Amino acid sequence: MKVREPFFWIIISCGAVIMAFILLPLIEMMTAPSLAMLMETIKDKDVVRSIWLSVYTAGSAALISFVLGTPLAYLLARTSFMGKRLVEGIVDLPIAIPHPVVGIAILSVAGKNHWLGQALSELGVRIMGSVAGIIVVLTFVGLPFYLNAVKNGFESISPRLEKVSRSLGAPMFSTFLRITFPLAWRSMLIGLIMCCARAISEFGAVVIVAYHPMIAPVMIYERFEAFGLKYSQPVAVWLVFISLILFLLLRILTVRKKQVA
Repeated sequence: MKVREPFFWIIISCGAVIMAFILLPLIEMMTAPSLAMLMETIKDKDVVRSIWLSVYTAGSAALISFVLGTPLAYLLARTSFMGKRLVEGIVDLPIAIPHPVVGIAILSVAGKNHWLGQALSELGVRIMGSVAGIIVVLTFVGLPFYLNAVKNGFESISPRLEKVSRSLGAPMFSTFLRITFPLAWRSMLIGLIMCCARAISEFGAVVIVAYHPMIAPVMIYERFEAFGLKYSQPVAVWLVFISLILFLLLRILTVRKKQVA
């Protein structure tokens, strides 16, 4: 019988502590509401509306990140230029900024006292207390996750494939669409899921910019403040289910990506 070294048992013990630290609160929360209470909650029109709004705004943020972030991710992956590290640092900045500060920063430029806020107001675009404001916030916090995932995906593709295409007379845009994009689509999908998962959980910035209309995290907070755990837990459970589905998809795609590589 093979004797395990003490270090092996240290690794196992630390892993068990971390798993318990993560799972114990979640299991307790998810098993506290009865099945009847969960079904009653999901029949509540306000709950369904808030969950749908969370999914819709998070999905919109992911789509905006895809359209605007993909070119920047490609630029960072394929070129070296002065200030590149600074640009990468700025891209990662929303990850480190405290969430309420994000909301305050967005309102600083979207308010009536700023020229951009005035211009948006004249165009009929309202940020504070609107779905548009929620999407702006979620795009801000989710964009770094998409950019980094796609940048890593582009970096894993050999530039030689693009050079061959260009040498045969294909323009840069055609090369990107026919060579790079098909090879990087899995990284893009992973980035979209990561962006969406991060966005759907945002609370601190959203509650400053748009308390209403109410997304699911804000509703959970409001019900906890008004009624306590009993009425906030069922909504939280449904939101955890959605997040779990997203991360299961993420893990499946990540495993398949490694197998393909």
